[in-house]
Amino acid sequence: MLAKTVFIKNRRQGMLLLAFLLFVSFGAAQSAPRTYAVQRTIDTIRVDGLDREASWRKATWSADYIDIEGDKVPKYRTRMKMLYDDVYLYFFAQMEEPHVWGDLQQRDTVIFYNNDFEIFIDPDGDTHNYYEFEMNALNTVWDLFLTKPYRNHGKVIDSWDIQGLKTAVHIDGTLNSPDDTDKGWSVEIAIPWKVITEASNANRLPKNEFWRINFSRVNWDYELKNGKYARKRDEHGKFLPEYNWVWSPQGVINMHEPEHWGYLYVSDTKVGEKVDFVIPKDEYIKWHLYAQYRRLLHAGDAFKKVKNEIDGAQAEILDRVVQVRVVECGYGWYLAAESPFTKETLVIKEDGKFMAYDSK
Repeated sequence: MLAKTVFIKNRRQGMLLLAFLLFVSFGAAQSAPRTYAVQRTIDTIRVDGLDREASWRKATWSADYIDIEGDKVPKYRTRMKMLYDDVYLYFFAQMEEPHVWGDLQQRDTVIFYNNDFEIFIDPDGDTHNYYEFEMNALNTVWDLFLTKPYRNHGKVIDSWDIQGLKTAVHIDGTLNSPDDTDKGWSVEIAIPWKVITEASNANRLPKNEFWRINFSRVNWDYELKNGKYARKRDEHGKFLPEYNWVWSPQGVINMHEPEHWGYLYVSDTKVGEKVDFVIPKDEYIKWHLYAQYRRLLHAGDAFKKVKNEIDGAQAEILDRVVQVRVVECGYGWYLAAESPFTKETLVIKEDGKFMAYDSK
């Protein structure tokens, strides 16, 4: 279904402006986030950086990671798989890398200054109160809790730690040795449910429910200084930009827009059994609301104009017409739309928090 979209191009300023859209389908704008169905283990998992257990052998590999913006194919392959039991949510990631290196050894330092592996988890999908986890090839970790995305000026709680965390790294090659070519490295992670359910609505292990999740791999071009690896700099001494490879594309170089993250379906089946998961239809409306929310959030002096464009506009989503409202009130503004599928009212507040309630 084609979107009726008007573009205005200002050649002098080199800007591409989306002026207004009357009817739009989500598929015309971007692809849906990826999904993964995690299943129960059938044996005991030993966290050693390898996937030798029968459960891991049966677990489904994810699709290969792609560039964070969704267009470019990374030069090194990354893929992951997941499992769970009553105590832990398990992750295993495999990363191709001809030069495995790292030098950060202090917990909760800025790990992405090394090549790293990252996990982002939002248990209730409201874009608030979510977890970030990073680790490098030295098995140094950084775990933090964010009350809101950076765009909404939330607090970053760096002192928060995942109690009971288990992590391990396996190097297929030699760490920090520039004299040979490595095959890559793998990480294995076990995060206790009792920690990551604290910010969920139910505060319990989810059963046949979905969470929002994404994964990132940061990779740097390197240079050697006295035989040691370091991030590469340009002729002016500035670090070259990093590569950001992700499981589910963000469409923007920013992991902290949780509405783009993928869907983790926690299935109450054993690994290897058949499981199906379809993204609920209301989520398509939610994506559209967040697209309009980002327009308003960044409108600046044009807020009133953009608000008038959005308020009352209709969107065709999964062959149903949805009308978006922008409501100004004593504590700011919010976006709302009634779902033709569940009859719930879907709301995004000015601070970005998503809510849903029965319209009756």
